[in-house]
Amino acid sequence: MSTVEQEEGRFLDSGDEAGTAPGDRKFRPDVEGLRAVAVLLVVLYHADVPWVTGGFVGVDVFFVLSGFVVTGLLLRERAASGTTKLLNF
Repeated sequence: MSTVEQEEGRFLDSGDEAGTAPGDRKFRPDVEGLRAVAVLLVVLYHADVPWVTGGFVGVDVFFVLSGFVVTGLLLRERAASGTTKLLNF
């Protein structure tokens, strides 16, 4: 990693590029579990399971999780570089 790259703020102290998923981040079983629930709700709805009346709930849960992950990436980039560049995102 060159000094120019560090000055531009593209890289975190861990060596990971800002805005990317670093390898040193811990596995999030809570987020993974919610993703599984979201997918399961949609699959059960499309399988016409009688007690599942709204598969859209699974889609909503998935959108909320996506927003959580994307916001975290943007905030980490801002913390590392002092700015958020959508083109780099």
